[in-house]
Order: sequence, then C-alpha cells, then structure tokens
Amino acid sequence: MNVLVVGRGGREHSIVMKLADSKQVNNIYVAPGNGGIGKHATCVPIDEMDLDGLVAFAEKEAIDLTIVGPENPLNAGIADRFQQKGLAVFAPTKAAALLEGSKSFAKAFMNKHEIPTADHKTFTNADDAKHYIEEKGAPIVIKADGLAAGKGVVVAETKAQALAAVDDMLVSKAFADAGAKVVVEEFLDGKEFSLMAFVHKNNVYPMVTARDHKRAFDNDQGPNTGGMGAFAPVEDVSDADLTFAVNEILQKTADGLVEDGRSFTGILYAGLIMTTKGPKVIEFNTRFGDPETQVVLPLLENDLVQVLMDVMDGKDPQLKWEKNACVGVVVASKGYPAAYQKGMLLPEMATTKSCFTIHAGTKLVGEKLVSDGGRVLLVGAKNVSLQAAAESAYAGLEVLSHTEDFFYRKDIGKQ
Repeated sequence: MNVLVVGRGGREHSIVMKLADSKQVNNIYVAPGNGGIGKHATCVPIDEMDLDGLVAFAEKEAIDLTIVGPENPLNAGIADRFQQKGLAVFAPTKAAALLEGSKSFAKAFMNKHEIPTADHKTFTNADDAKHYIEEKGAPIVIKADGLAAGKGVVVAETKAQALAAVDDMLVSKAFADAGAKVVVEEFLDGKEFSLMAFVHKNNVYPMVTARDHKRAFDNDQGPNTGGMGAFAPVEDVSDADLTFAVNEILQKTADGLVEDGRSFTGILYAGLIMTTKGPKVIEFNTRFGDPETQVVLPLLENDLVQVLMDVMDGKDPQLKWEKNACVGVVVASKGYPAAYQKGMLLPEMATTKSCFTIHAGTKLVGEKLVSDGGRVLLVGAKNVSLQAAAESAYAGLEVLSHTEDFFYRKDIGKQ
C-alpha cells in the first residue's frame, strides 16, 4: 500500500513510526512533515491546508489510504474532498469534525444526547458574559468557541481573571474569529485523563487511557500549552469508570452523530475529568491527541494499517495492548507558549532500546537539525512501570540538561 499522512508535528511522526512497522506498506508520504519524519517517510512540500494539492498528490501517487493528523484541515472539509474523488481517507467529515471545531456546538450536542459535561452558557456579547461570571463567581472556565491551537482556554481562579479573559477574546479579538463566541462553563475539580477510540459509524474501539500535562512548568504551574508531556495508561481510572466513559460518553457520541446525520469515521478523542459524579467531558477532539498519541501508539501491538482497514470495513480490529507503561516528555523552545526563537541547533539525541525521540517542530538546514516550533521534540520510553518508563525517558534527555535554548518539565509521569 501507499499511505499518505497529513500534518507536520509529533503526532504525525508517531503515526508514521507505527506505519513503518507494517508489512502492508510500501511507501509512506507525509505532507508537509518535519525534520525528523524524513528518516521514516518521504516528506512532500504540500501544506496541510492545501486541499487541492493534497487531493491531486493522492491521485497522482495512487495513494491507497490517507490519515489526517491536525484539526484545521478536518474542519476545512478534507475528508469530504477525498471522498468526492473516491479516495480512502481515515478522517471525519466537516460536519462530524464540528464536534471539535465549535465548543458551543459540542455543548449543545452533549445536552441533546445526555452526555455528562460541565454546566455552561455561550456568549457573543462581552457584557452579557461578564454579568454571568459575576453571578456564578470563580473559579470558572472561559473557552474560545473555535480552534485556537490548544490555547483558547482560560481556567480563571478569580473573577478578575475571568473578566480579563472575556475582554481578551470578545473585545481584543486575541483569537480572531475563533474567539468571536465564548463558552463560559463551570469549573470541574478532579483528575483529568484522555480516552481515544477508533470509530466508524456506531462502532467504537477504545484505546488505553492517557494523561496529558498541559501547564508549562513543574507542579502544574505556568500557562496552558498544547501539552508538555503525557503518559499511558492511567492507573487511577477504575474499570468501572472506564466502562462508563466508553458506554456513556464515546458510544453515545458516536450514536448521536449517526442520529444527527453526521456519521463519524476517524479518531474520537474525549478529554475527561473524574468528578464525584463520575467522568465528565471537558472537550472533544476529532483526531489523534498530541502528545497523547506519542505514548499510546507505542503500546499498540496491532498493525496500525490493518486496524484502520478493519474499522473502515466495519470489522472489530481486536486491539491488543502491551502491559508496559509509556512516558513522553516534550522539549519546548525557551519562551513557549509565548514568543520564542526558531532555528536553534539541536544536539544528537541519545536513543536506547527503551527510549525513542519524536520530532514536532524541527527542520533540516543542510545536514543540521534546528528548531522550527514551540514544541520541538518528545523523548519517550516504555518500561514495566510508570516510574521506570519516566526514568528511561529522562535519561534520554540528559543531553539537553545544559542548554538554555530549550526547556522541559521534570515531573512528567509523576502522579
């Protein structure tokens, strides 16, 4: 088979590494890819939002299967375009991807289908939003309605922070059109975890649980980021709570999308929080999570291509998972998630039998690898326990311990 992966980050590199293990794959192409992906696949200089270019490439190269990584092309309708040309694509349609593309749509959908989530209200007027915040008090959560690269969420601990967030989004237009509407919602207290599943119509096949570390600095301090590391599986999620999350959240969502004429094919990601009343939805994504994918896929024993083909054919892929734990630590550019420099030289990363490196924001300049984004690398490891996996990952990071150009959290994987 010839396979095309759309995207340029760590998630896509992780997908490519899994595809490279498949005996069913001859050629892997990535559009546009990054500096590290070229070791496992052919990078082609087509932007992920160039839908015409991607369709033309898939037709020209006789691509048998396309896998879409990032959310923006999904919400632009890439799956619809591929389907119109009779090209196999593992990705939700534009109508189904709205579950991630609009938080107000997702909230209305969850209300309709009785899927547990935080109490909330949607606003386009700043004064109305502020009045609601004054009424409800803090802590409270303010979310930009549209896609904001994982940064359009403010968990406000005080009313003043919440009111400032409303001004930032609705008045100052910090997130442009993505923040033209905001969702103000109840703050839920509890431990968060992520649950992804392969989905086709009413069929839902869950993966192992993962936990992402969103804050920039140790001990969950600093601003929210796209994710500073993750681990899998999450041992403090009970079997009963996991069953509830699969049946009452993932399955209800898949069924509801079919019922509403938005039938879903692809990866359904539920960002969940354990409350005193059980798991509730914080957010939905309609694609592989990043960085959760980088610690979940290494634990999958199946051939990923066979899994995707089985799911699309309506067959149970009989998922099998290693009994190990996996920890991944993100290396970020100094200054991230605010302003940062690009083009910083990266050292040769140590790799061992138990340690691996995933590239996110990197590019090759001649023979040299340099930074090209906020999140630059993820160094991960598998081992028999969470602690052992974390120790292996941090051993692989020692080469970066003296640099001032990059930083990483020292507590990823610690409960």
